[in-house]
Amino acid sequence: MGRHFVVIVCISFLVLSGISGIIAQTPDRYTAGELYEAIQKLRVLGSVLYVAAHPDDENTRLISHLANDLKVHTTYLSITRGDGGQNLVGPEISELLGVIRTQELMQARQIDHGAQRFTRANDFGYSKTSDETLEIWNEKEILSDVVWAIRTIQPDIIINRFSALSTDGNHGHHVASAFLSSKAFDAAADLTVYPDQLNHVRTWKASRLYLNTTWWFYGSREKFDQIDKSRMAEIDVGLYNPVTGWSNTESAAISRSMHKSQGFGSSG
Repeated sequence: MGRHFVVIVCISFLVLSGISGIIAQTPDRYTAGELYEAIQKLRVLGSVLYVAAHPDDENTRLISHLANDLKVHTTYLSITRGDGGQNLVGPEISELLGVIRTQELMQARQIDHGAQRFTRANDFGYSKTSDETLEIWNEKEILSDVVWAIRTIQPDIIINRFSALSTDGNHGHHVASAFLSSKAFDAAADLTVYPDQLNHVRTWKASRLYLNTTWWFYGSREKFDQIDKSRMAEIDVGLYNPVTGWSNTESAAISRSMHKSQGFGSSG
């Protein structure tokens, strides 16, 4: 079985100056292995927030590794519910497609054992720029949702799937998701930002902000091989769990394949 690696880069120094409950489904009955894994998780207090724009943007291999190998509480914050995508399994589009894709994300998290959150942002289809996206979304409103997620989840680290500084040909929603996450990284710790939230939660400052980078951000594997990687960390996410009988690659592939309306999936 081949090993698979994920690379993240610390971007805390690049930080730019939903209100929705956590969805974490639990089975009606646990196997002995599942009970053992759940008990092991009780000994770990770490928490990670993974942020991207749409359903199917998340890195299921990394989420599976964090939740199952490191056993930290791992939440995927999807800024939208994917209303603007295409539907390969039925006639539903727009809001009804958003319902389908919400359910697909919930099923994905049940497999890779992450939790799921959303904001109120509408997926209005492809956007050429993050400025356009933030104007249509109402930046202040959606930023409040991201800040609320950080203050309620209290993650030790935040990982962005996309870069807030990448604008060349990138989907405006992708760039905007990273911009909001990066801005919320500081805002969640500021008493003057969305003070009404502090009637219910405390301010919170995550210790690090990372970008889950990949070679295709740089155009080719050859270009990626040539860049300075001194601020990058390579994580082996292809581990095998003898208790469950699954590798992360396998569970992540099944989780990824829940995005049926978009035709997504991968082999384990």
